[in-house]
Amino acid sequence: MTSLRFLSACHRLPTDATPVWFMRQAGRYMAEYRAIREKYTLIEICQRPELAAEVTLQPVRTLGVDAAILFADILLPAIPLGVGLEFAAGEGPILQNPVRTLADVNNLRPVDPDTDLGYVLEAIRILRGELGDTPLIGFCGAPFTVASYLVEGGASREFLKTKTMMYADPQTWHALLDKLSRVLTDYLLAQIRAGAQAVQVFDSWVGALNPADYAAFALPYSQRVLKAAEAAGVPVIHFGTNTATLLPLMKEAGGSVIGLDWRIPLDEGWQVIGYDRAVQGNLDPAALFAPLPELEQRVKDILRRAADRPGHIFNLGHGILQNTPVENVKAVVEMVHELSQGVQQPDPRSWKVDND
Repeated sequence: MTSLRFLSACHRLPTDATPVWFMRQAGRYMAEYRAIREKYTLIEICQRPELAAEVTLQPVRTLGVDAAILFADILLPAIPLGVGLEFAAGEGPILQNPVRTLADVNNLRPVDPDTDLGYVLEAIRILRGELGDTPLIGFCGAPFTVASYLVEGGASREFLKTKTMMYADPQTWHALLDKLSRVLTDYLLAQIRAGAQAVQVFDSWVGALNPADYAAFALPYSQRVLKAAEAAGVPVIHFGTNTATLLPLMKEAGGSVIGLDWRIPLDEGWQVIGYDRAVQGNLDPAALFAPLPELEQRVKDILRRAADRPGHIFNLGHGILQNTPVENVKAVVEMVHELSQGVQQPDPRSWKVDND
């Protein structure tokens, strides 16, 4: 049954226990990853399919999670676009040629995912041969989040350049988002063709927007990516942070599963979204540093709020943080499985469906 937990929950079907996986479950908190990272840069790992596959497999072996997520980066499509992506030590991604004008948008190169990002697709094919019954999740960044990196030239707190373009030069903004949404759609569909059994669209920075700006400047472009992936017939997870005010609009944009961060209680978030969608979340990543008794209480609270309703995938409200104790991450997997095992979840058709 383990292999069916994650995919069944995506479809709001009963499971023998609540499935659990973690955003950034592969990465620098694990000694196995750090050993590889000492020899290779992040981009080198992504561009070597055998290494990307090995890093993807590490948490599956160590933690016993119910799904694997491909080790990659949401900015990999920026490389063939020609914006000069690099990762500076301690500073995160830096784009040497940020996009600030309509001419910059027009100069972005065309992207063919099968050739320009073929190493990602090869990693997926390798993993499908190695994972056995464990489902593999592919992913991409949402158009707004990827655009914010391209406009800002890297990470940002205020997103001032991004919002200035939106408000003062909407023609350039919409041209950029139109181009990115097409590139990201093609990329995600290529991952599905290569064998990804579910996909997640990361809108990590969309919480910087108010609902009106989200509806005008982000929703149509996220919707293009999400709906195309849904039409390919796999579960689609739509995730963002700081999105409590955006949840109804995120549902409108698309996704068979909506991710919830830790800032909204899971039961309240699910009620806002409506029970015709599955939800994913929503432990605070910092809680993984807590003593095990405290951590267990927080896991229990999330499961209580899910109320044994089919369609809950246990996850964090964002990615695993650096220096997180591996033993605590593994303990959460065991807690979730043990505390939810054997609960007779009713047929989802017996639940009242809101917001149809």
